[in-house]
Amino acid sequence: MLRSALIAASKSAGVRTLAERTPLVRPIVDRFVAGTGVDAAIHTATELTADRFVSLDHLGEDTGDRAQADATVRAYRALLARLADTGLAPRSEVSVKLSALGQAVDTDGDKIALENARLICEAAAAAGTTVTVDMEDHTTTDSTLAIVRDLRLDYPDTGAVLQAYLRRTEADCRDLSGPGSRVRLCKGAYDEPESVAFRDKSEVDKSYVRCLRVLMSGRGYPMVATHDPRLIPIARELAQRAGRGGEDYEFQMLYGIRQAEQRALAASGLRMRVYVPYGSEWFPYFMRRLGERPANLAFFARSFLTRG
Repeated sequence: MLRSALIAASKSAGVRTLAERTPLVRPIVDRFVAGTGVDAAIHTATELTADRFVSLDHLGEDTGDRAQADATVRAYRALLARLADTGLAPRSEVSVKLSALGQAVDTDGDKIALENARLICEAAAAAGTTVTVDMEDHTTTDSTLAIVRDLRLDYPDTGAVLQAYLRRTEADCRDLSGPGSRVRLCKGAYDEPESVAFRDKSEVDKSYVRCLRVLMSGRGYPMVATHDPRLIPIARELAQRAGRGGEDYEFQMLYGIRQAEQRALAASGLRMRVYVPYGSEWFPYFMRRLGERPANLAFFARSFLTRG
């Protein structure tokens, strides 16, 4: 019931207006979203890249509107131009959701998403940086990976995201662990059925370690996306066993989460990248993250209270 209520709220103009006008909501949003415009994103990236790296996400997803998808492309290209102009590109990349680029358009959605993603990759290459394609719910996995493979024909450093709680992911890691491949491994936040995903937390953790072992022993570049304090030393041990140095893989965490740990990892000589969402569509983004898995509600609340 909670999940249904949160998803419904994400689509409600009335609830959105109320949230945007409620003073208590703004501090929570500001903790996890770096403002609404590109200026705010650049400001946050400038601060973070003093000791870390960033991946910037222009918020927007799940659109069936071609015009809205085109607007998202323009926003990314403008962001990439700013990253180049400010000299931030070498320590920055962008993350894109294909559902924001037209993947869900009724006719030729995959083709539209590929064309739009290619325009963003072109702008990223011109700016001197890279693109990572986010993963969404399991129904889009095959389509998303197919688009990533097409993009890599011209832009071989395009990153892919895999979710450890999906039963298929260990095999996907093997397929994507070749030379030059960039793979972000996360646990996964969508509420997936047991037929395709591990539901027990311990099983998800075990799958994460199995997948990470494949990536670390492969010839690609693993991106370890986790806030779990138990998995970080495991990742470091697997990297050491595989003969990887501090620049041969990286950790990733969300903006506003475990900031002290982020700084500590960076200070130890490891690459630490912060996933930074920004944009006016923060409300549906935030509510969908909670709705996809209501346990995230406690996670974000705990992170806000601890501020660490």
